[in-house]
Amino acid sequence: MYKLVIFDLDGTLLNTIGDLAAAGNHTLEVMGFPQHPDESYRHFVGNGIPKLIERMLPAGHDKETEQKAYDIFMEYYSAHKCDRTKPYPGIPELIRKLRAAGIKCAANSNKAHEFTQELIKLSFGDEFDDVIGFGAGFPAKPDPGAAHELIRRAGVQPSEALYVGDSNVDIQTGHNAGIDVCGALWGFRGYEELSAMNPTYLAKDAAELEKIIMG
Repeated sequence: MYKLVIFDLDGTLLNTIGDLAAAGNHTLEVMGFPQHPDESYRHFVGNGIPKLIERMLPAGHDKETEQKAYDIFMEYYSAHKCDRTKPYPGIPELIRKLRAAGIKCAANSNKAHEFTQELIKLSFGDEFDDVIGFGAGFPAKPDPGAAHELIRRAGVQPSEALYVGDSNVDIQTGHNAGIDVCGALWGFRGYEELSAMNPTYLAKDAAELEKIIMG
């Protein structure tokens, strides 16, 4: 049984794609650029909002355009980040079971730290022991710095920690941190991308993940 589980946020704990796509398409509309279907945003996310902005803008844009788009996006997303966002089926129940079993839960995201904290609080109350988002003093994933810090603060050994995420970035983060990692098949990317990264485990839903964590 693991003593600490570090969860990615977007596509792992929460289905945030609707609100991210709405913010992206609002930004593109304001700037007079073509919009994208929600499904496209599954492949734009994963490396933080600046990278999302870069990917959604038309090819050949400049840094000034990126900055303007970022400002519009952040203003809209800040006000609408919870319009459609919700936990994946079984995830709130899983978190409560882990806490009841004495297993610590942490979140690590490339989303801005303040947004990560707010979404965790709104969705899960006080169930999480620790949260580190981007801008909290650590490089973006797949750098393992935040994961190492979460392990240190939890007071566990790396062998007692499991990283759970839905993208190649998350699997690489777990590998870079030297800990076991589980691919979340219910998230944004799916089997082909995750299996290619050689995770320790793959889980199709929260119930399967519970069995992996509990041993």
